Amino acid sequence: MTTHTFSTLPLSPAQLDNLAQMGYATMTPIQAQSLPIILDGRDLIAQAKTGSGKTAAFGLGILHRLDPARWAPQALVVCPTRELSEQVAVELRRLARAAGNVKVLTLTGGASARPQNESLAHGAHIIVGTPGRLLDHLARQTLDLSAVHTLVLDEADRMVDMGFFADVIEIAHACPTQRQTLLFSATYPDSIRDDVDHLVINPEFVKVDAVHTQAQIEQHFYDIGTTDRASATAMLLRHFQPESALVFCNTKAACADLAAHLQQAGFSALALHGDMDQRDRDDVLVQFSNHSSNILVATDVAARGLDIPSLPMVINVELARDPQVHTHRVGRTGRMQESGLALSLCAPDEQYVASRIAQQLEQLLELEPLPRQKSTGGRPAQAPMVTLLVLGGKKAKLRPGDLLGALTGDGGLTRDQVGKIHITDQVSYVALSRAIAHRAFPHLNNILIKGKKQRMKLLS
Repeated sequence: MTTHTFSTLPLSPAQLDNLAQMGYATMTPIQAQSLPIILDGRDLIAQAKTGSGKTAAFGLGILHRLDPARWAPQALVVCPTRELSEQVAVELRRLARAAGNVKVLTLTGGASARPQNESLAHGAHIIVGTPGRLLDHLARQTLDLSAVHTLVLDEADRMVDMGFFADVIEIAHACPTQRQTLLFSATYPDSIRDDVDHLVINPEFVKVDAVHTQAQIEQHFYDIGTTDRASATAMLLRHFQPESALVFCNTKAACADLAAHLQQAGFSALALHGDMDQRDRDDVLVQFSNHSSNILVATDVAARGLDIPSLPMVINVELARDPQVHTHRVGRTGRMQESGLALSLCAPDEQYVASRIAQQLEQLLELEPLPRQKSTGGRPAQAPMVTLLVLGGKKAKLRPGDLLGALTGDGGLTRDQVGKIHITDQVSYVALSRAIAHRAFPHLNNILIKGKKQRMKLLS
């Protein structure tokens, strides 16, 4: 088997050293196939599933052509959701460490436009954003794309599904005609092919892992008979005992009801659906990513753009009516060469839908009985962490070191009792060991952080 190393590419020694520090030893298939094209400056249409390493592929291409001395937007990455935009920006900043002072700015909805205007006024090199907010800035003339040499459309099929593609075309027209355009999509439906033809020039096509292999993602379809879905879901979680799982329902109501059922059964479960405001959404996503919750129950719309590494299990509580949506759901696990488990519940009236999905997967449909319940001797294991919400963030000049220092200093915690720290403009999230969080909170609530008492609470 051929090993594709980054050293075979025309990257700078500093970038190769940075990739090694990031733990990128060899290229993923999408990187190996697309990077030579991207670095050569050609347009690209790449079909690859979430978690294939596509962000590093287009990120290295952007940085290869970037001039850090020129403080103007030279690359634009358009994403379907705020969450994906933030995740792409984080990865680009990591990749940009080798290039020096490179500013990556996110422009998304759900946040005030004023700080974004101020940041744009001071200049930025790379813009990552959602279509609606990008169009707002273009209309207000706070965003100038005349220096953009690389336009990236990430998860283009999702933007079609969400009705954003007309906006994407308008944004593309605000960029120079002479540019490189890179389109990444898990699927390439006919509905966007004609529009894409107007955005790219003589593009190269790359297709990787359009269908998940059985070797990478193990799929099971369970005949639930008359068993209600909530009980069947709890049964599967108790049987397999995953470290974390993303559980899909088709409606907001089913999502909220199932999360409540699992909480009552003792699981650390949270719901994510379209009726939640952005602050509540952020709270839920942080708790899931920092291991304060190990079961996330979501609708397809709410889960779009989520990038959750090392997710061992996906459960389809209700089958997706569209086989392509099933592929997207299942693609949340088995990422970056890791193995994953995808479990789907099938009621008697869903067997036709299940058959269509099996046809898409190019495998025979085998309905299995629900597995026998393992004896666990008690309630399900709780998530290992609890999230401490501090009502102060970047605007209050708080940094991770400030929080860690206060918690392990006056707070009396050990370094091992403090987990992931995530700071936003207005608030900060700190994962604390569940074993000590509630006992330690009364004392922590009175300590000083950077010489000032901060309001805080435990999320549960």
